[in-house]
Amino acid sequence: MVRIDRRTYVRMMGGAAAAALVPAPLLAQAVAPAAGPDDAALLAFLDTAFDAQLALSPQGQTSLGLKTNNDKLDDYTDAAAQKSLALEQSQLAEMKRRFPLARLGAQAKLSYRLFEDQVATDARQFRFRDYAFPVSTNGSPAGEIPVFLINEHRVDNVADARAYIARLRDTRRVMQEVAAKMRAQAAKGIVPPKMVFAPARGDARKVITGAPFDGGADSTVLADFKAKVGKLDAPAATKTQLIADAVAALTGPFRQGFDVLFAALDAIEPLAKGNDGAWSLPGGDAYYQARLAYYTTTDLTADQIHQLGLDQVKAIHGEMQAVMTRIGYTGTLQQLFAELRTSPRFKYSNDEAGRQHYLADARAAIAQTMAAAPRFFRRLPKAALEVRAVEPWRQETAAVAFYNQPAPDGSRPGIFYVNLADMTQVQKPQVEGIAHHEGAPGHHFQIARAQELTGVPKFRRFGYYGAYTEGWGLYSERLAKEMGAYADPYAELGMLSLQVWRACRLVLDTGVHAKRWSRDQAIAYFTANAPLSQRDVVKEVDRYINNPGQATSYMVGQLRIAALRRKAEAALGTRFQLPDFHEVVLASGALPLGVLEEQVDAWIGAAKG
Repeated sequence: MVRIDRRTYVRMMGGAAAAALVPAPLLAQAVAPAAGPDDAALLAFLDTAFDAQLALSPQGQTSLGLKTNNDKLDDYTDAAAQKSLALEQSQLAEMKRRFPLARLGAQAKLSYRLFEDQVATDARQFRFRDYAFPVSTNGSPAGEIPVFLINEHRVDNVADARAYIARLRDTRRVMQEVAAKMRAQAAKGIVPPKMVFAPARGDARKVITGAPFDGGADSTVLADFKAKVGKLDAPAATKTQLIADAVAALTGPFRQGFDVLFAALDAIEPLAKGNDGAWSLPGGDAYYQARLAYYTTTDLTADQIHQLGLDQVKAIHGEMQAVMTRIGYTGTLQQLFAELRTSPRFKYSNDEAGRQHYLADARAAIAQTMAAAPRFFRRLPKAALEVRAVEPWRQETAAVAFYNQPAPDGSRPGIFYVNLADMTQVQKPQVEGIAHHEGAPGHHFQIARAQELTGVPKFRRFGYYGAYTEGWGLYSERLAKEMGAYADPYAELGMLSLQVWRACRLVLDTGVHAKRWSRDQAIAYFTANAPLSQRDVVKEVDRYINNPGQATSYMVGQLRIAALRRKAEAALGTRFQLPDFHEVVLASGALPLGVLEEQVDAWIGAAKG
């Protein structure tokens, strides 16, 4: 999973080229179309447009390694969202006026088309902007702001430290804006599900636990600030004053902001009617179909996706049974699921040693894949990749695992986060598959690599299409087997358990949001068809309820990428080279699935001569 939403995407709209590992002259000829006379001008225009959007987002600037406006947080008001869309539409109109398509080469035409499609998609989605819950079991500003400050706000000098303090103060404004949005949503009948409120409050309270909020050890944010200030080359008196100012900001506006959020949650919670899907919201059916289109980049209906999920669940169960036969497992599939959930042989110790053991295993899996990667890829990302446990204070609303993109300037690595809140719920056989999806050759090879592309506009380098991004991650789980992973057949079963998990998502997401399944019905289906722990099953179902459509992107994308590979293999025969196919898939950044197919078809045609 990639931690990204529309707000994050706008923040990212603002490297060095990836290192070539294997010469590929034939590939270069196949995918390097001739340039047009206006290509360079269009690239400059689109990058200027990107920078203008980025100027609206102080947090986005920090995420990309910049220090402009680093004393402010983003504007979370509807007026800011309208301003962003209006700017984007004016940029589109100007692009159409200035750049005739006939004067553009193929790659520039692709950028033109993608920008045009992006603005149209944003306009279609904008009518549903009130439907996204800013506080849910998928996260909230109460956790996202501390994560942002800790992981992205660099403190290289005293001015940076003062900017950090200013952002602590600015948290109150953000919470006021979020609270106002939630109250406005509630007035329209758009209220988060009941199960959102307790964990959202719980994680928020953990942020304001410890000094300076009480007599305990330093809270996470204060500890981070002290550590960063402690490394500065500054007089001791200056450091002391900075810490005192941070304490005043934390106990003052920062803490007041949390109180504003708590008050909004208290006022809205009695209005929560249940844990139903999008169908229960005003205009919910149209909203859900728009979400499916956004996340899958297809016109598949809910019924089609539901049936696709049922078919995939059945097929993957068959693959699991084949592995069970191969290793001599004589029990049923349901007995295997129970054993994976409960057997001590598949568990880590539920303590810090167990957590470190998991992290070591995940790092070893990634290292093995990294060693094999030059045989499977023409280029690898330069950015480093780290594996970290989710911070304890956001474990209740953090996903099971996810990837955070690196800073383009190299100041922050790509980070594969894993939620290790309860090690009794973690399964050893799944470690490799999760590491390959979130890390290598999954999200890191795609997202970090895209940021390092040259000759393409920034909006493509930092672009996002759910089916492409998550489809690549899921494709990578199976690709890792070709790269030497899953030597233990139980690890292969673990990978297949992750695959059936994503197939279940197609059934569950459409079941909850279009077929009016209850939360309990969704949990029961998930438990019967995938071996996830009960904790993860519940967290996942709650995630789907809170983010309609997103869960369908994984399997829809994977199936299309795998189908394109089979198509290329059949068309090219002995001329097919897997590293070349991966280069075609990755070399243009994230793409809608239809456009990706066009790119692969063009490569096949060029390679065939």
